[in-house]
Amino acid sequence: MRDYLSALGREGEVRLVKREVDPRHELAAVIQASQEESEAALLFERVRGSSLPVAANLYGSRRRLCRIIGADDGNFCRRWVELTAALDDVAATQPGNAGPLVSGRISELPQITYYERDAGPYFTSAVFLAREPESGVANLSFHRAQVMSDQELRVRLGPSHDLAKYQAQAEARGEALEAAMLIGAPPEVFLAAAASLPINADEMQAAAAIAGSPIAVRPCNTVDLEVPVASEIVIEGRILPGLCRPEGPFGEFMGYYVPVGDNAVFEVSQVSWREGATFQALLCSSADDYRLLETAIAARIYRHLTETAKLPGIVDVSCQPTLLNTVVQIDKQSHDHPREVLLAAFDAHPDYSKMCVVVDRDVDPYNMSQAMWAYLTRGRADTRAFIIEDVPGFYRDDNRDHWGRLAIDATKPWGREAEFERTRIPGVERVRLSDYLSG
Repeated sequence: MRDYLSALGREGEVRLVKREVDPRHELAAVIQASQEESEAALLFERVRGSSLPVAANLYGSRRRLCRIIGADDGNFCRRWVELTAALDDVAATQPGNAGPLVSGRISELPQITYYERDAGPYFTSAVFLAREPESGVANLSFHRAQVMSDQELRVRLGPSHDLAKYQAQAEARGEALEAAMLIGAPPEVFLAAAASLPINADEMQAAAAIAGSPIAVRPCNTVDLEVPVASEIVIEGRILPGLCRPEGPFGEFMGYYVPVGDNAVFEVSQVSWREGATFQALLCSSADDYRLLETAIAARIYRHLTETAKLPGIVDVSCQPTLLNTVVQIDKQSHDHPREVLLAAFDAHPDYSKMCVVVDRDVDPYNMSQAMWAYLTRGRADTRAFIIEDVPGFYRDDNRDHWGRLAIDATKPWGREAEFERTRIPGVERVRLSDYLSG
């Protein structure tokens, strides 16, 4: 992470906060205020109660995410599918040297409480690294962790997550699941953790594919795992079998509080960090959270449309302006093509695609205003949208608030495309307003 943060600094994409901030609410308030006017990352030099500086909003920019994976044309989905197409041919790791490490305690790390009703400090940016108990394949994933003490964290493991399945396998054998939490993981590891890959895929191979070379790793001291040497902070421990304890409430990615629930117990065995380490904060439901989730979900839907459903004419996919909405940009092939795309998109990720809009290639899929303009100007409102009733949504949606689907065809009528040619001013792409405006 430090090399990435340094590069952002050289490019003028880091805002420096020199005054001391309180990790309880004040730090999060500054992050939110900054994100409302800028995509820049933040570096807090002084955080009360800890000697470590804090970086935030590192990934709150789609442009930066595209740059990390080499999507020079801005099409994250297409590039992501290319990178993950042949992971078996990628060497995942190689031995590395982390240099001197500092041993510490959980309480020495920044104790950040983000939202008003959060139960206490949380680690929100940690990448959990664990291995499937039988095959040993590496998994990277995100899970919130509530700080209880220097020895205990409480971790949310959703039942659909690979890590929860690993933990269930270990628990069935009466064993704890060893895991390492990486705070300030290198960008390629951070992005790989958000990937939606098959449970038997080695996600360290995905990280290596992004990096273009094997990930340098070192052995942990108290668990049988190897972690990336470039990780700023590593928390080693075990997810205990047969034990759940209350965790929450917590302000999560949907922008609401999740209530107190019994969740997994992580027993901390060691905390260490690199000399000069920086802690990574992540404000849930902010741009830093959404941009990464949006690109990961969109890439999964893009892969489903192109590889599983084998639909032609798929150009790009976005999840804008919320994770629950999918926008698919197509080269329209027939009158029925948009409907086929809509139905396949809903099938691609049942947890998220509550609404889907299909647009033509001349409409920006990352601009919902353009998508709605196209829907309202390119044909009838009553025949180009339909509702699919009683389709299940989130696995924990007991009240069925996320059931049902809304499908919208915002494409031009088939055979009448010439009537809907967009107006264009020649030369607008070459205009630099600074050449025209004075003062």
